[in-house]
Amino acid sequence: MNTLRASPQTVIWGAIAADRKPVLRIADGETVRIETISQQPLNHGDPAEFLPARGIPLSEVLPDVLAIYREVKKSPPGGPHVLTGPIYVEGAEPGDMLEVRVQDIAFRVPYGLNNIGPGMGVLPELLKEPATPLIRIDAERRVAKFAPGIEVPLAPFMGIMAVAPPPARAPASTKPPGEWGGNLDFKHLVAGSTLYLPVFNEGALFYTGDGHATQGDGEVDGASIEISLQPTLQFVVHKGAGSAMKWPRAEDGANHYVMGMDEDLDIALKEAVREAVEFLQRKANVTAAQAYAICSFSVDFRIGEAVNLVKMVYGAIPKKLFV
Repeated sequence: MNTLRASPQTVIWGAIAADRKPVLRIADGETVRIETISQQPLNHGDPAEFLPARGIPLSEVLPDVLAIYREVKKSPPGGPHVLTGPIYVEGAEPGDMLEVRVQDIAFRVPYGLNNIGPGMGVLPELLKEPATPLIRIDAERRVAKFAPGIEVPLAPFMGIMAVAPPPARAPASTKPPGEWGGNLDFKHLVAGSTLYLPVFNEGALFYTGDGHATQGDGEVDGASIEISLQPTLQFVVHKGAGSAMKWPRAEDGANHYVMGMDEDLDIALKEAVREAVEFLQRKANVTAAQAYAICSFSVDFRIGEAVNLVKMVYGAIPKKLFV
């Protein structure tokens, strides 16, 4: 298995680029263990000062976080996230689909942050002062110790998994999601799930970052329990299967997931419903009317992402529907 380390040479800060030299080349079907770092301390000053001021000793600060802060500058258009990549997948071409199988997600540190403040989230007027709670992680018990009497179950996933955008739209900011994936903040992409992305460039050029220890749908305050993670991902190319994809899709043991995106939440919902109707027509060989009816009585539509300019709505289609 390949291991891709996070270092000043293997990360990019603020952009998803289509012209960046690959930091790793792999064959179709290969699995990669990928180190990522959380962007939270880098966006608020020197991590060697920011993290100890919040109760994290320097011995628990990843050396790659310090090196990346010192040596890597933000790339235009200057999004907040630090991504590891790109990974070049042999055989992937525009019009293909990249299947990303999430085999495992490991914690790199025993703490996370939810750094928020005025102007953030869906209630930008709510807070008058910054708030940066340090959240200790009990990986053995799989809980976050948020406050006395409150323990939050852990469900780690990568907030950003992306292929490079079409060249005409690259580099893209890491903040809003798009048809290339990106900042989906889709909480169901835990170990055992699969993400499907359309390919726009030779080699697909895959990036990941923005680790979350756990998150609710919507990520409504603008952050999650932000943490440095190490996902283990397998990459499979499906020739020609991406040409008909408008948005990413996903699945886990229980559901197929379709997505819709737009700056307008109503339009994002319409996109997700349309995706679900078309998926059901293909999967179950039903009419548009039948698929629309199934969406109404068997598919849950939820706000996956509400705070990063482009909203994402997803539909959860139960696999038990298909006898």
